Amino acid sequence: MATDRICVGAIGGAFGVMGEVRLKSFCAQPEAIAAYAPLYTEDGTRSFSLRITRTVNNGFAARLSGITSKEEADAMRGVELYADRSMLPNLPDDEFYHSDLIGLEVFDTGGTKLGTLRAVHNHGAGDILEIFAPGRKTALLLPFTRAAVPTVDLTAGRIIADPPEETE
Repeated sequence: MATDRICVGAIGGAFGVMGEVRLKSFCAQPEAIAAYAPLYTEDGTRSFSLRITRTVNNGFAARLSGITSKEEADAMRGVELYADRSMLPNLPDDEFYHSDLIGLEVFDTGGTKLGTLRAVHNHGAGDILEIFAPGRKTALLLPFTRAAVPTVDLTAGRIIADPPEETE
């Protein structure tokens, strides 16, 4: 997939019987997802206009162009929706799109390579960076805080981290 698109939401399946979908927005202002249309599937083969019809638990009920039945909406379950980067707002200096971080090399404050950022997780208590390092049995997980990650340099393609000392 082209890096000029950012994942902004996902479809949870059908909502009702008239072709509406249950939509989970990944946007800082969840309802703003509608303004970023057209939205694309990950492979870019399909695009949709989007209209939010109402708020539901953990998301929205929405209409996607071309989806007119419950069966079509159910078939969209799990599909992630991507917006063109040009449609999204510019971020302040201390905020990042997760897709810009994934794949960056991570170094400690002494310059030793810790690994490569594989994923950014958020289970409700803030972002956690998952760093993969060859030779480690498990991924290194770091809170994405200024104390643990003092520097993110997108231009140089690197993250400087100050992980706590490991106890084994």
